[in-house]
Amino acid sequence: MNHLIKITKSDGSSQLFEEEKLVNSLKKAGATEGAIDEVVDEIEREMWEGMPTADIYHRAFELLKKRSHPAAIKYSIRRAMFELGPDGFPFEKFIAHIFMMWGYEAITDQIVMGNCVEHEVDVVAWKGDALAMSEVKFHNEFGLKSDIKVALYVKARFDDIVDTVCDYGGVKRKLSEKYLFTNTKFTETATTYGACKDLKMISWNYPRIGNLHELIEKNYLYPITCLTTLTHQQKNQLLSKNIILCKEIVANPAVLIQVGVKDDDSKRVLDEARIIAAQMQ
Repeated sequence: MNHLIKITKSDGSSQLFEEEKLVNSLKKAGATEGAIDEVVDEIEREMWEGMPTADIYHRAFELLKKRSHPAAIKYSIRRAMFELGPDGFPFEKFIAHIFMMWGYEAITDQIVMGNCVEHEVDVVAWKGDALAMSEVKFHNEFGLKSDIKVALYVKARFDDIVDTVCDYGGVKRKLSEKYLFTNTKFTETATTYGACKDLKMISWNYPRIGNLHELIEKNYLYPITCLTTLTHQQKNQLLSKNIILCKEIVANPAVLIQVGVKDDDSKRVLDEARIIAAQMQ
C-alpha cells in the first residue's frame, strides 16, 4: 500500500500512518504473527486518506476478534476504560480496586477537612501506618491530557490536608501518600513537577514501569466494559451496582440475572468473563 497515506488522530490532527504502531499494538495484545499479518493486510486494503484512528481501531478489533477473542479483548482495554464514564465515578471505584490489590482498604468519594477548607477526595486508602489519598481525573477522549495546572491544583489540595489527623479503619493517621491518576496521559511538564514534589502520578503510559496499562494486565484488573457479550445498558447497570471487574462477575454470576441478562446469554457472558479473568493469567 501507499505508506504516505495520512490518518486523523483523536485530537483532529493528521499524521502519516505507521504500520509498525499497529503491529506493535496487536503484538502487545498477544495476537499471533499470522493473525497480525492478516489484520494489517486487511486494514491497509481498506484504508483511505484521512481515516480516523478510531475507525482503524474498531476495524482491527473486529478482525482480531474473529481470529483470537482473548487477544481482541486485550487490544480493546484502553477503549474499555473510556466506558467507565461519562462522569468518571466507576473509574474512581476502579482505582480503589488498584489500592485494594496493593493491600489497602479503600473507599471513594470522601470529604476531608483541610487546614483551611473541606476537600472532596476521590479515593482514600489505608494500611498499617500509611494513609493514601488520590485525585482521579477521567477523560472521555484519547487526545485529552492532564497538564501542569491539574498537578498544581492537586498538590495544593493535599498541602492543605497534610496536617489533618484522619480516622479511617479506627486508626488515626495523617496523609502520607499522595496520588494523581488519569485514564489518558499527562503532559511532560506535569510529570516533571510531580516527580519534584513527591506526587505519585499514574497514567495509561506513565511511569514506564507501573503505569495503568501494566497494572491492569499484570494483576488481571480487566473492567467489565471489556466484555463483548454485554450490552451498553447492561454494563451501566452493573457499574451502578459497583460491579467493576470481570473477576467480580465470575465470583458472583447471580448479578447478571439482577440486571436482566437471560439464562442463555448469562452463560455466554460468564464464559467470556472467565476467559478474561482466568485464562489470560
